[in-house]
Amino acid sequence: MFDKLDFILEKYEELSHKVSDPEIINNQAVWQKHMKEMSEMEPIVNKYREYKKAKADLAGAKEMLDSSDEELREMAKMEIAELDEKLEQYENELKILLLPKDPNDDKNVILEIRAGTGGEEAALFGADLLRMYMRYAERRGWKTEVMEMNDTGLGGIKEAVMLIKGKGAYSRLKYESGAHRVQRVPETESSGRIHTSAATVAVLPEVDDVAVEINPNDVRVDVYRASGNGGQCVNTTDSAVRLTHIPTGLVVTCQDEKSQIKNKEKAFKVLRARLYDLKLSEQNKEISEQRKSQVGSGDRSERIRTYNFPQGRVSDHRIGLTIYKLDYFLDGDIDEIIDGLITNDQAEKMKNF
Repeated sequence: MFDKLDFILEKYEELSHKVSDPEIINNQAVWQKHMKEMSEMEPIVNKYREYKKAKADLAGAKEMLDSSDEELREMAKMEIAELDEKLEQYENELKILLLPKDPNDDKNVILEIRAGTGGEEAALFGADLLRMYMRYAERRGWKTEVMEMNDTGLGGIKEAVMLIKGKGAYSRLKYESGAHRVQRVPETESSGRIHTSAATVAVLPEVDDVAVEINPNDVRVDVYRASGNGGQCVNTTDSAVRLTHIPTGLVVTCQDEKSQIKNKEKAFKVLRARLYDLKLSEQNKEISEQRKSQVGSGDRSERIRTYNFPQGRVSDHRIGLTIYKLDYFLDGDIDEIIDGLITNDQAEKMKNF
């Protein structure tokens, strides 16, 4: 590990000299490439420098143990104990920083929500989840854009697709993929009986044209008149778009915009993300099995998390974490569970470090 850290530090110092070279500065493409590399290495370099300083301080404190001054020796013992603890902490932090990074972590997110088991109650829960993720994005300063919405007319959603733009959006939201279960008494339930229903969430990284090439001949484009609520033009012109990717059978619809062109652009963005996800799944069967178990069919038994209204609790079954602040959670305060999932993921990776 320390050989790798020494190499990174040496490379970082080499690049820091290069970016101040007038010849490199004049070549903006090369200069930006070097700056990006340095930016990626900086957290590791800074932490390693802290580690090296603490290591040097420890060596100095150990030398003081040979002093004839008893008070100085006692101070040295206290400092050694503190530095040993600090070095252990730094080592763990460095291991985490050196873990292989998910190449999609910095990408924007296409988040899909579908009502599963439970009829209208499941659709209402889907709407709750959509609002929760919108509020979470707002808390983190991310931008959201609803790309497709299929509502029930009673406040619920059968399906919704949302684009979330922001630094590190995928790195945090990727753990949300899976079946979410809700337990509550519906407003229409006169006997007060608790109902259980579910909705599924799929989190896909947004990808560009370079990452996924789509042959226009492979896509059938249908336009039709939009249905549901909308502006005057929405229901009177053929603005809705349906894309069918013939080789895979994937279908994407979009009718959120009044403009057929904008709907087509949004639909292609979603199709590209789904094809990228399919491509990753084919390349790695392990990812494919993981995704299958996470998203499933929306059945109650394939849950990753339960939202229990009578008890005011949220339980994430993957890490065995339960918190009793359901209202705050549904208002977008979901970092506690996401942080727990990230820590668990890092711990699993560190076992094989």
